[in-house]
Amino acid sequence: QVQLAESGGGLVQAGGSLRLSCAASGRTFSRDAMGWFRQAPGKEREFVARISWSGGFTYYADSVLGRFTISRDNAKNTVYLQMNSLKPEDTVVYYCAARSSSAGFDYWGQGTQVTVSS
Repeated sequence: QVQLAESGGGLVQAGGSLRLSCAASGRTFSRDAMGWFRQAPGKEREFVARISWSGGFTYYADSVLGRFTISRDNAKNTVYLQMNSLKPEDTVVYYCAARSSSAGFDYWGQGTQVTVSS
């Protein structure tokens, strides 16, 4: 069974940092692009960041550019999201995803809650 398991969420004060991890099991994603998305209650899921299979290409949403960094360790089948200078508006559930085909991101984790207090 393929699973993506996020961890590292929690409560942090504005201006603080968190590092999210997403560990994959059941298959290797070392040849697949990976990404992070987030979703607030009642709103559509939005893109945060993505990384190519090699880690050589990254892309970010404007709202997190310069504050968040996506990285991966293919040997550990894990992708990370380092979040710095957190803002209260970053308070949402964060999901990792894997893109195993050109059809888009087709594997999703269960999400981890990030709460930023002002």
